[in-house]
Amino acid sequence: MLVVEDEERMADLLRRALEEEGHAVDLARDGPDGVWLATENPYGAIVLDVMLPGFDGFEVCRRLRAAEIWVPVLMLTARDEVGDRVRGLDAGADDYLVKPFSLMELAARLRALARRDDRSRPVLLSVGDLKLDPAAKRAFRGDVELDLSPKEFSILELFLRNPDVVLTRSQIIDAVWDFAYDGVSNIVDQYVTYLRRKVDRPFGRDDIETVRGTGYRLRLPSS
Repeated sequence: MLVVEDEERMADLLRRALEEEGHAVDLARDGPDGVWLATENPYGAIVLDVMLPGFDGFEVCRRLRAAEIWVPVLMLTARDEVGDRVRGLDAGADDYLVKPFSLMELAARLRALARRDDRSRPVLLSVGDLKLDPAAKRAFRGDVELDLSPKEFSILELFLRNPDVVLTRSQIIDAVWDFAYDGVSNIVDQYVTYLRRKVDRPFGRDDIETVRGTGYRLRLPSS
């Protein structure tokens, strides 16, 4: 998730709220940085303020669409004017939210955008009897719904998007926590253990495999 917001307190508030929803979040403080980050990284969505240094959010959105980057964009503005809303949508934004707004509404609108966006994200991820709905934030083993924390959900989603692929600890950190792995922290190992206790062990399964010296892999049923 990318947040393009120049006001420091608002940017930090958005980042904390989105991280609590299970997203890894990058911040850009101006228009040029927002365009650069969005063209260099495959984000699931962009939260884009209208009033930005460098150039405004309308121009950011126009440049992304001109570059054929179709990531969902939710624009934020303090101005509740029809002309601004129309201008944002005409620039290629997918939705519009006027400040001040509820963080619950922001999260709900982003989930709705994820449901509507079928360009790169399937509606339902599945490997064997494991199924996960990224938009609804629900996961199942067979017919049993799994009670996962946001981080556990994000790790399982990463595994399901990369079945039978060995993921290093640094790759998992980058995708789920978005901070540099120092080679010492065991946070990934801890959360994989938590995930196994909910996803594998109650069902007599051992699908999340440790690859010694490298990381972890979600094995395919035939593996």
